[in-house]
Amino acid sequence: MVNVAITGAARGIALELARQHVAQGDRVYALARNPAGADKLNALAAASGGKLTVHAMDVGDDASVKAGAAATGGEAIDILYNVAGMTGTTAPEFEEVDWKTFDETFNVHVKGPLRVLNAFLPRLGAGSKVINFSSQLAASTWPYGGFHAYAASKAALGRLMRSAAADLKDKGVIIGLVHPGYVQTDMGGPDADITPEESATGVRTLAQAWTLEKSGDFYKWNGEEHAW
Repeated sequence: MVNVAITGAARGIALELARQHVAQGDRVYALARNPAGADKLNALAAASGGKLTVHAMDVGDDASVKAGAAATGGEAIDILYNVAGMTGTTAPEFEEVDWKTFDETFNVHVKGPLRVLNAFLPRLGAGSKVINFSSQLAASTWPYGGFHAYAASKAALGRLMRSAAADLKDKGVIIGLVHPGYVQTDMGGPDADITPEESATGVRTLAQAWTLEKSGDFYKWNGEEHAW
């Protein structure tokens, strides 16, 4: 059994990660911006026999992150998944940039994971893993345009977490970046390539095998290394 914390756990891949970790007997702290509206997550908690508890956390708000982390108690965390995210701005991205949404995207995707890491850091030790959800759009090898705020914020997350990996290496904390695939979620849509079950299975397997030697690296959900 391992202790797992998951942000953005009310839906999508994060919800499926919570489901799979509960199924294998792990203790899950599910963090959601609006627990009252998280019907599927609450149902999972009710059926978990106490293995999963739901806690409020808005990763875009410092006070909420601190309170949410504190509400989960003081047990050591073995795997922390930074999943919470947003789509960001949409076209037209030059003529009519929505700067408020642009700034919010950076707040959620860059400051948010760092807030969460900082809040849980006292409970992370040698072998603890912090798995950050990035995207193939974050890579310099991505050949298409668009999704400026989303892509740029995820690229910034990668640089930030590579720095964190170096800073926390002596403590033994493992930092990972993962592209979860093009997934059939609210964000990816019904015509995406893979299901949340496939993505979560791959990410969970990858997280469990991640080593300190690979800390700060970027992988695809299927275990392949991702070009930056």
